[in-house]
Amino acid sequence: MVEVSLQVPAPADRVFAVLSDGWSYASWVVGAAHIREVDAGWPEPGTRIHHSIGTWPALVSDVTSVRSCEPGRSLELEAGMWPFGAARIRFDLAEENGGTLVRMREEVVKGPLSVLPSAAQALFLGPRNKETLHRLADLAAHRESRN
Repeated sequence: MVEVSLQVPAPADRVFAVLSDGWSYASWVVGAAHIREVDAGWPEPGTRIHHSIGTWPALVSDVTSVRSCEPGRSLELEAGMWPFGAARIRFDLAEENGGTLVRMREEVVKGPLSVLPSAAQALFLGPRNKETLHRLADLAAHRESRN
């Protein structure tokens, strides 16, 4: 399992608001290119984001589904990455130091890449996930509070 974390200068509810906006995923998830549909009720367990990954003209359509959700605290997903398989991704949020510590863990669990040892998975997932958290942080830090 590959783990990265980042201190975000925003409260956990604003970070979770970005995670809860399925239509925003292509804005901050590295590799996501286009969101085609978001199930009603996202991010309730079992709901899905229908997305494309890659770059044109080699876009691949797949889905990401919610495995578990604790609003404001955690979100666990299973992200399809056809033809490479699927990954399990977990975001944990903890308010501290006037912001939110966001921890992201990812592991390829299906398909040919799942046989790679964690160290090999870390070579490509680590830098990608660090950039993903920086993009998430930018959106959360500049998101208007909707209170």
